[in-house]
Amino acid sequence: MFYEVASCIVKGMSTVATPRTQSPAPAPPRPRARLDWRLRFGALSLIWGFSFLLIKVGTEGYAPFQVTLGRLVFGTAVLVAAMAVKRERLPRGARLWGHMAVAAFLLNALPFSLFAYSELTIPSTLAGICNATSPLWGMVLSLVALSEDRPTRVRVAGLVLGFLGVLTVLGVWQGFDGLDATGTAMALLASLSYPVGWIYVRRTLAGTGNSHLAMTGGQLLLATVQLAVVTPLFTGVPEHVAVVPLLAVAALGALGTGLAVLIQYGLVAEVGPTTAQMVTYFIPVIATAAGVAILGESLRWTTPVGAVVVLAGAALTQMRPKGA
Repeated sequence: MFYEVASCIVKGMSTVATPRTQSPAPAPPRPRARLDWRLRFGALSLIWGFSFLLIKVGTEGYAPFQVTLGRLVFGTAVLVAAMAVKRERLPRGARLWGHMAVAAFLLNALPFSLFAYSELTIPSTLAGICNATSPLWGMVLSLVALSEDRPTRVRVAGLVLGFLGVLTVLGVWQGFDGLDATGTAMALLASLSYPVGWIYVRRTLAGTGNSHLAMTGGQLLLATVQLAVVTPLFTGVPEHVAVVPLLAVAALGALGTGLAVLIQYGLVAEVGPTTAQMVTYFIPVIATAAGVAILGESLRWTTPVGAVVVLAGAALTQMRPKGA
């Protein structure tokens, strides 16, 4: 979903240093009690794992663009509220907002919409597994776009293993029997959009001096505007209010897009991006369990077996040489 980009922005954003003075340092504020990071890690895994189920339920009552727009509206509201509490302002500068608009499209508007459209024809379990291919796409793109990111034998082996896992999930030897090619392609394209956006953010938005909260709040706001323009062009006003799908969209936005981002930033700051990104490997497991147990989606043996292979390959692609 949003995990790789969150880690990237936290590492890349610079902070303004406080000038040194000769006056005595004030007494440090009393630390507030925080929920143990392991519990927050588990909560984040559940929130993002259930997001694919929520997308499926949302599309049962509303058009995909409407689901995405609602998701962004609720998610933006959470981040704007967090900014108000912390008294933070949106970034300034036309050039900066231009880059943020591109990031909003690649990281929010496009993948969110593609996943919503894909789940019209594929199960939420498959969408969740397709999302797990994002690190694989990310490695391929980083080798091309980031000269400092050199491949190793282990990472190349992980890349090959990961894509073999994708072929296993799809049951390629059976001719993709029972799978909708268009929906699957949309889900894979959505997972590809994340690392493309990650590389763009790394090249254009790192070191701006703005806080990650302000940058993400502005980004989601721009994505909301983009969907607000596009949605009326492709969908009409819903004839009636479908309560359960509406609640699913609200949860998808407020929890899966707003609260989850805040939790992720806190984890990155506390335990580092490497540990925080381990959430990647729990998302497809939870998405699969939720789809089968709650939505009654069927599960072929190729799905869990292929998913394990994909995750193993993705884990290998994230390994760095010691000292790197």
